[in-house]
Amino acid sequence: MSYRIGAFVVFVFTLVVSWMLGGWVGYRQVEQDSLEESFRYRQLVGNELNRYLPIPELMAEHPLLAAALCSPDNPAIIHQANEKMQRMATIVGSSDVYLMDTTGLTIAANNYQQTGSFVGRNFSFRPYFSEAMDNGGSAIYFALGSTSGVRGLYFSHPVRGGQGQLLGVVAVKVLVHELESQWHRPASLREAEMVVLDEAGVSFLASKPDWLYRDFTGDAEDAPGEASRQRYPDRDLRPVSLKYLGKPSGLSGSSGTLRIRENGGGREYLSVRTPLPRLDWTLQVMVSTRSVVWTRLGFVAGGIAIFFGGLLAWLYLRERYRREAELALRGEQLELSVTERTADLERSNRKLLDEIRERERTQGELRETQQELIQAAKLAVLGQMSAGLNHEMSQPLTAIQTYARNSRRFLERGAADVVDANLNEIVLLCDKMAELTRQFKVFARKSEGPPTLVDFRLSVDASLKIIAAQKSSADIDIRWNRPEQPVWCHGDLIRIEQVMVNLLANAVQAAENQEQPKITIDVEEQGQIWRCFVRDNGSGLPANTEQIFEPFFTTKSVKQGLGLGLSISRQIADALGGRLTGRNRMNAPGAEFEFTLTKREATE
Repeated sequence: MSYRIGAFVVFVFTLVVSWMLGGWVGYRQVEQDSLEESFRYRQLVGNELNRYLPIPELMAEHPLLAAALCSPDNPAIIHQANEKMQRMATIVGSSDVYLMDTTGLTIAANNYQQTGSFVGRNFSFRPYFSEAMDNGGSAIYFALGSTSGVRGLYFSHPVRGGQGQLLGVVAVKVLVHELESQWHRPASLREAEMVVLDEAGVSFLASKPDWLYRDFTGDAEDAPGEASRQRYPDRDLRPVSLKYLGKPSGLSGSSGTLRIRENGGGREYLSVRTPLPRLDWTLQVMVSTRSVVWTRLGFVAGGIAIFFGGLLAWLYLRERYRREAELALRGEQLELSVTERTADLERSNRKLLDEIRERERTQGELRETQQELIQAAKLAVLGQMSAGLNHEMSQPLTAIQTYARNSRRFLERGAADVVDANLNEIVLLCDKMAELTRQFKVFARKSEGPPTLVDFRLSVDASLKIIAAQKSSADIDIRWNRPEQPVWCHGDLIRIEQVMVNLLANAVQAAENQEQPKITIDVEEQGQIWRCFVRDNGSGLPANTEQIFEPFFTTKSVKQGLGLGLSISRQIADALGGRLTGRNRMNAPGAEFEFTLTKREATE
């Protein structure tokens, strides 16, 4: 009987602890999500303010504004100022830009041609005007437009004359509905709302339209003052029926719970307040506490599961201890058998682990060997092309030497224009050599990273630059039928370039002894793949075309290659999810190689 009472007491204690712990975790989770969203929105507002804050100061430095303030009766200058402000408003994306004299009278504005133009209106009562005049610096203010009735942020800066005297103020109005549209509820909080309050506790940004221009102080007797009435003309500013319920344990000082009554009912929220930068604004994020109830129920369910699991474990242990004495001898025999079996399993396990490590090491060495083989093939191609590179470099160097010697003689004669022309030619030749060496350097670089979205045309362009450096390709007609649109495919620029260099180098060697050597490169689209054809008019391939892709198979001399180029190129094509095949041309002499890659869209 005592066991049952004890179990009931532990069960009740587990329920209470689970309920409290679930509430603590639930409130902390809701608060954390709310703080993250508050931080994001705070950064957004700060970025918007930093974006527009220096604009009025830059506008105030324009001499046309000072001229308009000095000559307000000159129609031509005022007209120029109006048009200039129209262009300024368009450039910075603001709603209104207008210029006021020292009395607050607007003398020019971007909306001077509209019915509700600011021209002729006096805004001296606005704090953004008085602060700019009093402090002599930039000012920021938020209010409803007295003319348009549209919410906006006002940025202002004084305009000074040539002697530093105050001539007036230029103001920029930016609409704030974009800030309101940037509010996004956290994915985990479907019932989250937001309001941005001014220093008087009145909301001017809200995720719910019914909460706009409402008093969120929670004190029905403390009605908004005259300053708020002037800031939000013709608005009710009635208080929201809310009651602060206190702060649950474990939350930060800026959080608390409250209940808002509306539409005949009430809803409880967790409120998190965050100050916004530069202005006396407060972001209040309110999240429904319904998710906390579900968290508590989940913890209660978990507590029940833990309780019954512990109870079953306790029953099992009690039964085990009861039978332990009876099974002692048999247990010792079983322990000996288990020990022997465990030793066997450990030996087998160690052997298996050694085999696994050896296999992984072998696979790693194989991958490294393959990469080194690919890099060695690249360097071999570069070595074969070294004679061409020497030819391409020696001609510009000879020309540079000639230009330099001529420049010295012309410099002695005082022919500066000829010297300048020679120096320009030297610069062009140096740029040409730098581009050539850069292309070879990029080709020799090891490829890094997985395949991605690339434009196949760029690899062909780069490979043609490398092939063009060979002296043997000078008399060959290489036609690259380059598509006008990008050829987006799944691959790697450097590895695709290596395949194309190998194919083109082989084609050059096959066609260089022909009377009219010719190489063509074509790209065709077929379904979900791109097909690239490299054709030459050389002697063609042997009968067994698959044999040319075997390692160290070659029909050329040792000086022309080791027979690894096509084998490595096929490995690269397979690794990129493509295919490389070769055959003799059906309707013309020579060989044809087909390189296919998977097509991808630019939006991926």
